[in-house]
Amino acid sequence: MTATNRNRPYHRTTEVCRIVGISRSTLLRWFKSGMVKDVTYRDRRGWRLFSQADIERIQCEADRAVEKVSSLSRDISEILNADDVKVELH
Repeated sequence: MTATNRNRPYHRTTEVCRIVGISRSTLLRWFKSGMVKDVTYRDRRGWRLFSQADIERIQCEADRAVEKVSSLSRDISEILNADDVKVELH
């Protein structure tokens, strides 16, 4: 549900997570770690209100995280497929 503040639309945490494609716990962890700057506005209950600029900033961070994971995945795949690597499972 979109809220308005001074005639500007704001989104709540659940909506933002759905839009960006991350879990609520991931977003809250990013705030706690400082990876993403927390929002400026909150409603009267103290719930976060996200502007479109906030959503775009979070989306950029999510895209960066996906790229980092993809890069690591490629690196691991290359290591595991290397001819000189011997893997023993017990």
